[in-house]
Amino acid sequence: MNTIMKRLGMAALVLACGAVRGQTLDEILKKAVEQKVQQQTGNDISGLLTGVSQDEEIAIGRQIAGDLLGAAPLVKDAKLQKYVNNVGRWVAAQSERPDLPWHFGVIDSMDINAFAAPGGYIFVTRGLYRLLTNEAQLAGVLGHEIGHVIKQHHLKLLQQSRMIEMGGKLVTKQAGDNESVQKVIGSGAEVAARSLDKGAEFEADRIGVVLGARAGYEPYALPEVLQLLGHFTANDSSVALLFKTHPLPDARLDKLGLAMGDTFDRIKGLPLDKRFYKLK
Repeated sequence: MNTIMKRLGMAALVLACGAVRGQTLDEILKKAVEQKVQQQTGNDISGLLTGVSQDEEIAIGRQIAGDLLGAAPLVKDAKLQKYVNNVGRWVAAQSERPDLPWHFGVIDSMDINAFAAPGGYIFVTRGLYRLLTNEAQLAGVLGHEIGHVIKQHHLKLLQQSRMIEMGGKLVTKQAGDNESVQKVIGSGAEVAARSLDKGAEFEADRIGVVLGARAGYEPYALPEVLQLLGHFTANDSSVALLFKTHPLPDARLDKLGLAMGDTFDRIKGLPLDKRFYKLK
């Protein structure tokens, strides 16, 4: 693991997904995914953390994102960054939180990973982006991270670690006070260095499939990405942090396969490989 990623230690991998539109799809997704989420995890996938305002959530995420970019800047390619933002915002628009000020970017690290911070800040590493071969796979990666944000997985981790008071009330009273927010989250490493529980990762996987499908992408792009990740070994330094903070790709494939079943076989989404922006 390189020095940059040691400093960051954030969590959140990938997953790809796919597509179609319309009421029929929503009915399929509701039966095939939402029920399984509730049955397997006991979670209500529509609930948000009570007591934390959206402004506070965004302030925390903005500070974590700033810490991240201070250690690993964005790739200097304006067309790439615009493209990733366009794809990410389209996928996020399919979620129950389209009103968040979503921000996406590719950071200049050859490690293979992706990161989410509260409030809609999502980053993919250059190393992971180079593995992808089409836009559907990128949509799946971003959809997984969007899932973490809309379910407030990292915000809940902060609360559980008492960095936010148990009632949900932030230590800071001014959401726009960056200095106060920084005191709440430290350097961001407290969030970054902790793994989310497996249930949160599997939930984000399923949400990623749903969002990608709603956005019109090939629904099996996610398994493709997981298969690519499965070719790496735990000894490969480029995936060391990823494998440390996430279930192994084979476990994710198994869980996702059970959730998807054959329901998505009838969905004809698009891979959009020709539209995929190639890194120079």
